[in-house]
Amino acid sequence: MAVPLDLNLLKTFVAVVESGSLSNAAPRVGRSQSAVSMQMQRLEDMVGNQLLVRGPRTVTPNAAGEDFLIYARRLLKLSDEAWASVTRPKETGSVRLGVPDDYAAFLLPPVLSRFAEDHPLVTVELVCEQSTALVKTLAEGRLDLAIVTRLPDQPLDVIRLERFVWVASPNHVAWQNDPLPVALFEPGCAARMNVLQALGGADRSYRCTYSSASLLGLVAVVQAGLAVAGLAQRSVPPSLRIIGANEGLPVLPDLEIGILRNPLSTTPAVDRLHDFLRRDLAQQA
Repeated sequence: MAVPLDLNLLKTFVAVVESGSLSNAAPRVGRSQSAVSMQMQRLEDMVGNQLLVRGPRTVTPNAAGEDFLIYARRLLKLSDEAWASVTRPKETGSVRLGVPDDYAAFLLPPVLSRFAEDHPLVTVELVCEQSTALVKTLAEGRLDLAIVTRLPDQPLDVIRLERFVWVASPNHVAWQNDPLPVALFEPGCAARMNVLQALGGADRSYRCTYSSASLLGLVAVVQAGLAVAGLAQRSVPPSLRIIGANEGLPVLPDLEIGILRNPLSTTPAVDRLHDFLRRDLAQQA
């Protein structure tokens, strides 16, 4: 009969793979680097197979390690769910969370991953719309929580500032055109207002060549060299380059991000996600 796998070893294994090194994994699992190394040796001895390729600075899984990683994550998730079913029986149910699609792309993945680890019985239903639409949807009672960008004069408890930057195609010089071709999010969007405010303040002539609520659509237009655009810095894809003062463009104001809550949404699941988002988004680098 096979020896049962030690969940502590699996947790350390996953931390090593996700962080890319023994030293990075150590603080995540609360152990020293040498202890992490010993745990990984013990795990490999237990399964009778090498799972990791150890380099001078990095550690990566080999083919067997990649396969093993799938099962390790599955077992850890089942363990969390089993524990939660006994210790947190009230923290179940579904939370309807609204978020602009550019924030969904760069802010949410690590946050939701950590939330699922702590609250595996809570289901999060995502609704992606621009901030002004999310405010309306929440007021209609079709959302529990919404992550939004603050509009001018909007009462909102700002929990983080996101740097807002100009982007362009690395293969074109659209910023040299006059008037400046600009791709914008649709009317009512805070990002659009910030771009127009900056251009107006700098007395820079421009023309809107594209308007959409879609981040992917905006990126496609900019990547084709048809326009420049303003994006949250963390959402800038590798296919675009950040430009600014050197290209004669005005500084863009930071995006102010906060969380709105439906006052009628009072379940424990909503409480947990609301508190988790406030804490995690404020701390996220």
